[in-house]
Amino acid sequence: MEILNLRWLTGKAREYQKGFYLCFIDYIKAFDCVDHEKLWSVLLKMGVPKHLIVLMKNLHTNQQSSVKTEYGNTKWFNIGKGARQDCILSPYLFNLYAEHIMRKAGIYEIAGGIKIDGRNINNLRYADDTTIMAEAADDLQYLLRKVEEGRAKVGRTKIGREFCNRRTKAFP
Repeated sequence: MEILNLRWLTGKAREYQKGFYLCFIDYIKAFDCVDHEKLWSVLLKMGVPKHLIVLMKNLHTNQQSSVKTEYGNTKWFNIGKGARQDCILSPYLFNLYAEHIMRKAGIYEIAGGIKIDGRNINNLRYADDTTIMAEAADDLQYLLRKVEEGRAKVGRTKIGREFCNRRTKAFP
């Protein structure tokens, strides 16, 4: 989905004869790093009805797992963080979490981005992949700094350098 959006943006940039810079942020094992209690708090702040949060909490409460090895299965252990693997809700929950970070960063109020058809576009996200973009390299650096600040404002999000390794690439 993000690739289709980037192709559209590239086409529009060519149409308007504008260049732009991209920075791809890929949080390694991002789903494994989501703190459940922080997630429920974020969902509540974003206006998700309490009864739906309770249903999602129930999906994530008292999770246990065992790892199959060549020597047999390990002992069962509790899982206290992370989005459920292969759960259809996981990308959406992570997107809401990432949206909260972007709002805390104030990214929608920032003029830097790509202006197309009268609209300012400075980020695209799908699941744990984030692309930020700007017409100037300095603006892109500023956006990246604001995303980091937003992550810090959310608190111990367990996303980012401190808790998960992060791979980030920027392209002119």
